[in-house]
Amino acid sequence: MPLRPAVFLDRDGTLNRQIIRDGKPYPPQTVAEFELFDCVHVACAQLAAAGFVLVVATNQPDVGRGTQSQAIVEAMHAKLQQFIPEIARVEVCYTPGQGIAHPDNRRRKPEPGMLLDAARDLGLDLTRSWMIGDRWRDVDCGKRAGVRTVFIDFGYAEELQAPPEFSVSSFAEAARIILAQR
Repeated sequence: MPLRPAVFLDRDGTLNRQIIRDGKPYPPQTVAEFELFDCVHVACAQLAAAGFVLVVATNQPDVGRGTQSQAIVEAMHAKLQQFIPEIARVEVCYTPGQGIAHPDNRRRKPEPGMLLDAARDLGLDLTRSWMIGDRWRDVDCGKRAGVRTVFIDFGYAEELQAPPEFSVSSFAEAARIILAQR
């Protein structure tokens, strides 16, 4: 079977609304706070209809730090997959990060492990794939995995480490670029 192209999707600030404090984004803390951006449903359906496998790749370090429940994060992912059934898989890294040694650090963005694992398991062609995200870690992860990157720029108080192929202001705009480039 031939390898298929994918669009790897960050979660917070890409698919769902992030909580912004002091210029920095944070994930929602409850399922009730978990709210998708308006354009996400339609754009994901368009990407899937064009033949892209949709894979969410999300760091959720608050679980590893003990400040968020894994059950709540999994309930958010169930809600996400209910609203966007085109999502083939959700890759999650619960590693706490911030200099803490952990065996799953190869999966914590900016490392490409989540993308590489999904590519292996789902038969994905990374050379024809994309990463959409709103943080420098997403761009760096995509670059390290060998996929093209689209950065959703919310003007956070943080710098990009590497330039993305495209910079946009919304998920819908990111999807349009990918569809036009295929």
